Amino acid sequence: MADPALHDAVVGAGLLAGSANVIMQLSRAPVGHGVLESEVDSGNLFRHPVKRTRTTLTYLAVATMGTDAERAAYRRAVDRVHARVRSSVSSPVAYNAFDTDLQLWVAACLYKGFEDVYVAFVGGEPERFYRDAATFGTTLQVRPEMWPADREAFEKYWTAGLAEVAIDDVVRRYLTDIVDLRFLHPVVAAPGRRFHRFVTTGFLPRRFRDEMRLPWTAADQRRFDALLAAIGRVVRVLPAPLRRFPFNLCLWDLRRRLRTGRPLV
Repeated sequence: MADPALHDAVVGAGLLAGSANVIMQLSRAPVGHGVLESEVDSGNLFRHPVKRTRTTLTYLAVATMGTDAERAAYRRAVDRVHARVRSSVSSPVAYNAFDTDLQLWVAACLYKGFEDVYVAFVGGEPERFYRDAATFGTTLQVRPEMWPADREAFEKYWTAGLAEVAIDDVVRRYLTDIVDLRFLHPVVAAPGRRFHRFVTTGFLPRRFRDEMRLPWTAADQRRFDALLAAIGRVVRVLPAPLRRFPFNLCLWDLRRRLRTGRPLV
């Protein structure tokens, strides 16, 4: 099972940063176009928003709170899907879902978002669970030795990775639709669209915000900081099961699927 420190750091309120993290991941052209051009219909957020969200949250849950056997089972299920995700002759960039360098980038984005949420809502030193966070990548094909050895090495990797961030117009339109909740029915999306755009922009580091052409002012930052402080006060007093929801629910569902032989993704 994942280290207890990582397990205890899971914060369900981090879902507020989910779309920002998707933007970070897809800011690498091969990742972005791999998602846009994927022929795996069941993984299309705009056609199957509930299923896509469940599989993503389950991945995070099993990576942070699951056993080695559960991670292996989920890896096999995801691999069957990823085998179909590779560039064609008409793709503007080459990509392959089994590319470990791209998987490491996605894992690094997941960790960075995870760390930001933990610091904002819980507080404390993320170094205590950093090393074990390699499971964000090793749950797929990232080899343990590929994960930066410590938080300082991670920062160097992250800084170098920012130089490869480039969101073109095609990927930006797709990500903007996510920011504006266009994968949901308009009746559901409309009331939360403005708030979702605000928190998504707030959770984005400046480089990604600029690539997305999302405006952000000093006043916006003050309101965002106040929002995080208010949410953090609530999160810190919640019982652990409530603080981890819905990730604990997703892990329960995964274990139920394993017992009953139902598809995992």
